[in-house]
Amino acid sequence: MLIKTTDLCDELGDKAQVLAPQFVDLGGKADFQGQAVTVKCFEDNSRIKELSSQPGQGKVLVVDGGGSDRCALFGDHIAEDLLNNGWAGVVVNGYVRDKAVLRGLPMAIKALGVSPRKSVKRNEGQRGLTLSFGGVSIAEGAWLYADDDGVVVLDAPYA
Repeated sequence: MLIKTTDLCDELGDKAQVLAPQFVDLGGKADFQGQAVTVKCFEDNSRIKELSSQPGQGKVLVVDGGGSDRCALFGDHIAEDLLNNGWAGVVVNGYVRDKAVLRGLPMAIKALGVSPRKSVKRNEGQRGLTLSFGGVSIAEGAWLYADDDGVVVLDAPYA
């Protein structure tokens, strides 16, 4: 059963970090919960592509693309790989593409928006870092809870 973000905020108060409400729902659903796997990349989706082919085991891919609107960090192919490999959802501090296809996938994808231009592949980017965007810090292994009302980040799973 998915835990509502509003219930987490009501119960935990300031212990619940809330991601700034600048992210839009671009997948076919809005809710997910799971542990964060973090990627920091700028206009290069090499690390995202690598992770999309690995078992997600119900985890959440959290990508800090620096908020760049010059290109999309992934589109329908990577999103389908993430879905097929068991990822619970994705949060992107950046842009994605293929909105019409993403909307039809039963997966939560939260990003700043869409852009038709694809990213480059320079084999750059880092995994496992603590990311800071949207007014919160998200460490590898943090727990994310998301629904139509937003995204809550906790240091440990809600019990």
